[in-house]
Amino acid sequence: MDEQQRTEPWYATALRAGLELVGWIGLPVALWPHSILLAIGVDVLLIGVPALLQTPGDKPGTVVAVPGWVTIVMVLAELAGAVTAAWLLFPSWAAVLVTLLALACCGTELPRWRRLLSS
Repeated sequence: MDEQQRTEPWYATALRAGLELVGWIGLPVALWPHSILLAIGVDVLLIGVPALLQTPGDKPGTVVAVPGWVTIVMVLAELAGAVTAAWLLFPSWAAVLVTLLALACCGTELPRWRRLLSS
């Protein structure tokens, strides 16, 4: 797959990365008072698994190759984590904003997801 096919708009990458950060930071913070082990485990899942499992051609440096649908499921899990963290920690207006941004992210991810499913 050549570089032109892999390139995605900067705003799609920025939106996805920002929402990932909300989930990576927010979910452990929300879970910590209930279970330290669960708080740590959720970050292992949200950060560690996508770092190891990658679809070849999507990003450089594939460690363990997986089909495109697995990458899509991991992105959806990241977005669900961000939305969940927002509703657990933020005021309602901010949680609504994060939810809308996650829906927008699904829209900006569609070209990438189509590419991942076609390979």
